[in-house]
Amino acid sequence: MPIDRVIAHNNRTGWGSLTESGLRLDSFPMKLFAKGNKKFWNPAEIDFSQDAADFAAMTDDERRMTLVLASQFMAGEESVTQDLQPFCAAMAAEGRLGDESYLTQFIFEEAKHMQSFRMWFNAIGQSADLHSNVEYSSAYDTIFKQELPNSLFALLEDPSPANQIRASVTYNHVVEGTLALTGYFAWARVCASRGILPGMQKLIKLIGDDERRHMAWGTFTCRRHVAADDKNWEVVDERMQELLPPALQLIVALFDQFENEGRETPFGISIDEMSDYALDKVNRRLTSIESARGQDVYAIDEDYSPMDMEDKFGSEDEDKIKEALAVPA
Repeated sequence: MPIDRVIAHNNRTGWGSLTESGLRLDSFPMKLFAKGNKKFWNPAEIDFSQDAADFAAMTDDERRMTLVLASQFMAGEESVTQDLQPFCAAMAAEGRLGDESYLTQFIFEEAKHMQSFRMWFNAIGQSADLHSNVEYSSAYDTIFKQELPNSLFALLEDPSPANQIRASVTYNHVVEGTLALTGYFAWARVCASRGILPGMQKLIKLIGDDERRHMAWGTFTCRRHVAADDKNWEVVDERMQELLPPALQLIVALFDQFENEGRETPFGISIDEMSDYALDKVNRRLTSIESARGQDVYAIDEDYSPMDMEDKFGSEDEDKIKEALAVPA
């Protein structure tokens, strides 16, 4: 953009979409924006009536596990809806109109996910306070009350590449990639294998599809900064090493509430499977980010490989679930 045209918030001297290059529709963020526009869905169209009957038929431990999983997701969706907003400002400060545009869709989708879970709780008759389903875990507080907001709101004061990386690793690669998508995979295994909660089955498939676009943007954002400055790879690696222990502890705590009392984990969910799933996806995304070292940063801006990788992960998940269903109980 010409130096006499600025699109920074509260300091506008021009419009990015009116410049000679215009709004670059072939950039990766705008392709994600277009992909999301094609996949719009309305939570009000999901039927949760059978879910209410299935929930009522569960054992006490099964209901406890279900409420904890759903509560953690709903609170998490609320957190990310609020905490992503500083990233929009950071993209404005950098003059990245395409990224800023995509993040508006990103935030909208997170708010819709929060709404969807609340509608599900209402449908199954759970209107009481749900805080106990998240506050038993100190690791949950560490991630969602400290690390997530602190790393994102730091962008308001300093939207530097290093801070953008810390924010993206926290939000996209830990909260979404390590925790949320791992949890959605567990939901899919539980619901499909038992043939229960058809509304939740549909919901997690729709949300998971949104989250994969979010993850792709996070990988892309880290890749472009690593390509621009090789030292930024150290920032990626360092932040991930800081957050993996509490993230994995959050997963462990989900199982401890049953195992510490000598009870089997409901639905046969395996802590090893969940942990292995999370670490496998994290390592493959980190490999993608590291591969950007030494690459042309301008080529990164149109590289669709982060979304291709997430689509591959989605296909792999569907195959694993089908394989599990084919095994006799």
